[in-house]
Amino acid sequence: MTTSGAQGRQVVLEARGITKRFPGVVANNNVSLRLHKGEVLALLGENGAGKSTLMNILYGLYHQDEGEILVNGAPIRASSPHESIERGIGMVHQHFQLVPVMTVAENVMLGNELMRGAIFLDRRRAARQIGEISRQYGLEVEPGAMIADLPVGAQQRVEIIKALYRNADILILDEPTAVLTPQEADDLVRIMRTLVDQGKSIIFITHKLREVLEIADRIIVLRGGKVVGEALPAESSESSLAAMMVGRDVLLRVDKAEAHPGEAVLEVRGLRVRDDRGLPAVAGVDLTVRAGEILGIAGVQGNGQTELVAAITGLRAKEAGAVRVSGQDVSLSSPRQISELGVAHIPEDRQREGLITSYELTDNSVLELYYRDPFAHGIIRDEAEIDAHCAQLVEEFDVRTPSTHVPASSLSGGNQQKLIVAREFSQPLKLLIAAQPTRGIDVGSIEFIHNQIVKKRDEGVAVLVVSAELDEVLALSDRIAVMYHGQIVATVHNGELTREELGLLMAGADVHK
Repeated sequence: MTTSGAQGRQVVLEARGITKRFPGVVANNNVSLRLHKGEVLALLGENGAGKSTLMNILYGLYHQDEGEILVNGAPIRASSPHESIERGIGMVHQHFQLVPVMTVAENVMLGNELMRGAIFLDRRRAARQIGEISRQYGLEVEPGAMIADLPVGAQQRVEIIKALYRNADILILDEPTAVLTPQEADDLVRIMRTLVDQGKSIIFITHKLREVLEIADRIIVLRGGKVVGEALPAESSESSLAAMMVGRDVLLRVDKAEAHPGEAVLEVRGLRVRDDRGLPAVAGVDLTVRAGEILGIAGVQGNGQTELVAAITGLRAKEAGAVRVSGQDVSLSSPRQISELGVAHIPEDRQREGLITSYELTDNSVLELYYRDPFAHGIIRDEAEIDAHCAQLVEEFDVRTPSTHVPASSLSGGNQQKLIVAREFSQPLKLLIAAQPTRGIDVGSIEFIHNQIVKKRDEGVAVLVVSAELDEVLALSDRIAVMYHGQIVATVHNGELTREELGLLMAGADVHK
């Protein structure tokens, strides 16, 4: 599978004929790939295409049913991530594996501690090694800093340092720019180039096609558990890659007409909210969302967006301020009372807040409606009506599942997200609150969900979109509010500021408007 750009280079990692089966699903079907020394290999595919399964096999979390893996030409069968690490494979997960109350040095050492004597950690020697790695690869980080005090981009650098500290020559990066500002993403590109220039090799998993074309040396596309294509960035476009991933042409921009806002549906005034640690998270936010418009909130994750949405939807107590929906004060209302006013909520954490993963799809499809007609008659559930409702949602929203009676935990992340969107859109709406609505899903599903959100706007629904993806905010929003350190630092009509200016505002810079 070598290409002209990889000819003559050492193959450091090879997967040959990897097949992995789960009950009712073939996740990987005879998958083969090669990674060369000093190469960035991008792995693309729809949700459920088998990318994560393949990476988990390479990292020792799963065992393949058929096929073999070779590292530097030698077959391996790692039974755990520890064994994969010993063979030079490191993985940086999308959700960082860091302990917030520990320092950088303590996190990097965790599980591979340097000792001074029998009982004391040698933090000084660890800090010296971390400093050497930081300087060598351009990973600026302070060894004594507390993880909880670091911005997201710095936390990611710590994860990369953890892998390099364990002598990883092969790095698997899973959605590495999902929570970064544009500037932090640019910094990551520089770091990746430094890594490969010094002989490291990278497998890069992402849904962002623009980044693939910028970063990758070579691209492999999975669909339905099989390798369906290989490409070079110089010979590819976002459209061609999207079509290869999905198996059809995909519209990569949001096709929407000009908004015609009506009356105010959501009004937030002077809202103050504390986080789980009791610290201020939302610091006096005012915002208004009108019928027939999309207000997008842009910001790096961790700047109060989570607490803002939780307070508006009744999931978190407010310290001060007021929230009104269609003129009705809901500051002290329960989530059910707010939902019954025609408010839908797509939560940012689909597994903790969007689904009961042990429940079947049928039950999850009526989590907010199960007690209402036609799904219940008094205290008696109408199972036939619920089954029919779920089947209709699964068909309309293309939820890939062998049955509506499997647990939600059996679905891929993207299909879990589509089930939530389907459920939330299946009721009469006045206000839609969508937090990270397309996180971790493929371009085909993104296109579908974006179109559904715009359709709701055009039907007169007020839409509040909260996303760490600036491109998503720019694609969907009629107006944009930038949130930083719990405050709205700017609210503009889409198009008034450039992408770069918005990115600077997200990072706390003072941009002259």
